[in-house]
Amino acid sequence: MKYLDKYSNRREQAAYLRSLKGEEKYEALNEIIQKSAHIAFFGGAGVSTESGIPDFRSKDGLYNQHDVRFDHYQPEYLLSSSCLYREPKVFFEFYRQKMDARHCLPNRAHIKLAEMEEKGKLDGIITQNIDGLHQKAGSRIVYEVHGSTLRNYCDRCGKKYPEDHIYNSTEAVPHCTCGGMIRPDVTLYGESLPVDAWEGAERLIRKADCLIVGGTSLTVYPAASLVRYYSGGYLIIVNRDATGQEEWADLTFHESIGEVFSKINV
Repeated sequence: MKYLDKYSNRREQAAYLRSLKGEEKYEALNEIIQKSAHIAFFGGAGVSTESGIPDFRSKDGLYNQHDVRFDHYQPEYLLSSSCLYREPKVFFEFYRQKMDARHCLPNRAHIKLAEMEEKGKLDGIITQNIDGLHQKAGSRIVYEVHGSTLRNYCDRCGKKYPEDHIYNSTEAVPHCTCGGMIRPDVTLYGESLPVDAWEGAERLIRKADCLIVGGTSLTVYPAASLVRYYSGGYLIIVNRDATGQEEWADLTFHESIGEVFSKINV
């Protein structure tokens, strides 16, 4: 192989890969994907920005949007269990205005990941996103460690409600037939991550011989700590801004994730 066999020493090989520029980096990326048997993808909000969904921390993200109804609240509070139960009318008004992704479509990154899985080159996806776009693109093995806006349930009896229910409800605070509050199946600030998704994500990363991290600053914990379980051969980071983990990566792309993924050949 042109890039991976240049050095037999793993440390020298990693240093060589980090030195690559331009098209050579993309050629090396495809070589790594071709060689790897168990690829896992760990993604964040940046994966969905090209679908029109703002992330939280970029200059155009949710943290930097201003709304006269919400500008005296911190975004973390508006998406917290404290807000849901202390000020449910505020929570649901914010949720309906800002978190509705029903009409958003998968972008190039979502579509390429689904294609990689279909062709046996991707074991699965771990996502911090709650928009369901990976499944809409066709991905089947998706661990949603922060839940999903596509699912709702009663916090008293557990009855499930369709994805449109909260958005279409005429109640300021939607209620179940039992009288309980209907809430999104989303992990809010102050809540524990879903055990099944976490355990599945951990198994996926431990098995991987190539981990692609995309569209995440790796600053949202505990989800970002999942990367620490990785001990495989190749680490690839695709994120517009620095993550602080670049020194451990074999290849780093500070470019559009859609552009990078459009150059993956599977």
